[in-house]
Amino acid sequence: MNPFQKNDSKETLFLPVSTEEVPPQSPSFPKKPSPKICGSNYPLSIVFIVVNEFCERFSYYGMKAVLTLYFLYFLHWSENTSTSVYHAFSSLCYFTPILGAAIADSWLGKFKTIIYLSLVYVLGHVIKSMGALPILGGQMLHTVLSMVGLSLIALGTGGIKPCVAAFGGDQFEEKHVEERTRYFSVFYLSINAGDVQCFGKDCYALAFGVPGLLMLIALVVFAMGSKLYRKPPPEGNILNQVVKCIWFAISSRFKNRSGDNPKREHWLDWAAEKYPKQLIMDVKALTRVLFLYIPLPMFWALLDQQGSRWTLQATRMNGNLGFFVLQPDQMQVLNPFLVLIFIPLFDLVIYRLVSKCGINFTSLRKMAVGMILACLAFAVAAAVEIKINEMAPYQPDSQEIFLQVLNLADDEVKITVLSDENNTLLAESINSFQNMPHYSKLHLKTKSQNFHFQLKYHNVSVYTEHSVEEKIWYTLIIREDGESISSMMVKDEENKTTNGMIAMRFVNTLHEEVNVSLGTDASLIVAEDYGVSAYRTVQRGEYPTVHCRTKNEDFSLNLGLLDFGAVYLFVITNRTNQGPQAWKMEYMPANKMSIAWQLPQYALVTAGEVMFSVTGLEFSYSQAPSSMKSVLQAAWLLTVAVGNIIVLIVAQFSGLAQWAEFILFSCLLLVVCLIFSIMGYYYVPLKPGDVQGSADKQTPQIQGNMINLETKKTKV
Repeated sequence: MNPFQKNDSKETLFLPVSTEEVPPQSPSFPKKPSPKICGSNYPLSIVFIVVNEFCERFSYYGMKAVLTLYFLYFLHWSENTSTSVYHAFSSLCYFTPILGAAIADSWLGKFKTIIYLSLVYVLGHVIKSMGALPILGGQMLHTVLSMVGLSLIALGTGGIKPCVAAFGGDQFEEKHVEERTRYFSVFYLSINAGDVQCFGKDCYALAFGVPGLLMLIALVVFAMGSKLYRKPPPEGNILNQVVKCIWFAISSRFKNRSGDNPKREHWLDWAAEKYPKQLIMDVKALTRVLFLYIPLPMFWALLDQQGSRWTLQATRMNGNLGFFVLQPDQMQVLNPFLVLIFIPLFDLVIYRLVSKCGINFTSLRKMAVGMILACLAFAVAAAVEIKINEMAPYQPDSQEIFLQVLNLADDEVKITVLSDENNTLLAESINSFQNMPHYSKLHLKTKSQNFHFQLKYHNVSVYTEHSVEEKIWYTLIIREDGESISSMMVKDEENKTTNGMIAMRFVNTLHEEVNVSLGTDASLIVAEDYGVSAYRTVQRGEYPTVHCRTKNEDFSLNLGLLDFGAVYLFVITNRTNQGPQAWKMEYMPANKMSIAWQLPQYALVTAGEVMFSVTGLEFSYSQAPSSMKSVLQAAWLLTVAVGNIIVLIVAQFSGLAQWAEFILFSCLLLVVCLIFSIMGYYYVPLKPGDVQGSADKQTPQIQGNMINLETKKTKV
């Protein structure tokens, strides 16, 4: 069967290369208009598509929200491995749309592709949920099931991405262009309405159970509208034909590069000897849009950092807003929330006001303004980062250490720190259980050095020596040792807190080992007789009753409020008749800068996203030849994957401070915006019927090896 046969519907794609007419075939969808919503021009079928997208996105984000935590705490992977697999999964989700688009346009059609890949999607959720069951096998089986499940989910979510948006556009008649534009706004709104994340312990169960059920609901809802859909048939192996056509045109141009051959209007016209003129016209339209896509990944490189760089920035800010407490990762919810507000605001208010002012606000101009807003958002993020750094504690430099002294004896201790030449570097008196307000900075002569300590306690003088290394924080713990005292040097971790959590460690003065339960799956063991525990991170909040136990008794400790980003030391003592208690000292102060300062950058980048992404979705559909709408949607999504790769490259090789990296991204996008604006200025938008009309006007006149083509002049 000739894949380029003529069809009498508006969805006709190719004309036969010969002059013989092929009998028309009836279209696969009904000619009469589908039922409308409440008498409007919106097809009733799009309700099923939008609900399907909402459930699918809720399923995806609900699973993804705690994926890293699952890797860390269930599979017990390291942070680096968890992060790498997380980003690999995210990238795969934006590479698979190419496969989904090829299947839809070349084989099954959009409707069947969505149905079948949704089944794969649901199967991925089921396998992923099985990989989270503790009773099912060991860690190796859990890992295998998780990887298989995630691979199927990536294939499912990526494969249906280009099909759902384009399939929704197919439901509109060509005369309802304005309604179709509004549909893409509602479609994008449903994506972000589904981007709702849950946090805390309960979210772990929801992530692999409820999202899988929601994806099943999404599939059922989509299938329910089957009889209402307009279902354009697949057009043969379109992607393969496009690649072959482009390759043949390039090869022919290279073979006929001598001056004896006449020039042709477009480089793709060199494929006219072998491929149908309609295919050539479609590929021309496709390559024109793909050429415009070249600068777009840089925008996604900035937008997608909300879940990485901006979240890390929030970990060094204080989420206490007075009436509400925000965890750092919860700031990501602000983006979909603002999208829900901005889409109707822009569509119903801002764009209309701009139009009344006589400004022709085209799709490409909207996208360029969206890029500028993202540039401003990262400039604001850089300013916030600089302010955070100004409030952050100083870090020890080369040949420096920070030292604090913790006196756990029952009386005052006078301490003197001496260098190798017996020069006094530090001298102070420290009361029993005195909360030290700061670290003292000591200079070294080399990268490592021995310090001599003189401790005076009652009428006893104790001399001791400790070795230290540069750029490290230390705590000298003084303890009772019979009638005298002794000391031990403890190295403090450099990066004790992550993700806005609180770090704590315990010193146990009891004569029995203490098991401290902090609400995690693993208890914290503190050795007896001034044993020092490792650091443990917990969420911000009140901890009035932390359960502890020794070999002979159980008791509770009141740790009080643990605030964002702070580092605490708790000394377990039994100095009163009220039982063991915890003495609290703040190593590092809590984050001072309010997380509310991130609101302007989120507002700017979300406004940019609405102008760029929503407009880009509709623009991609309207400019795509009818045979290649899913392919172009997939190419649009592929720019997201490339944007993530840009972030990884810059983060890996730039070596810049975070604020400087924000400025770099802002400047790069500004340069790209200028390039895109120039490209858009010379771009001639494709109007409905342009491709078909141009092909009809083309009359090839073949004379020997020469071909004369009359084509509509199009700027590239």
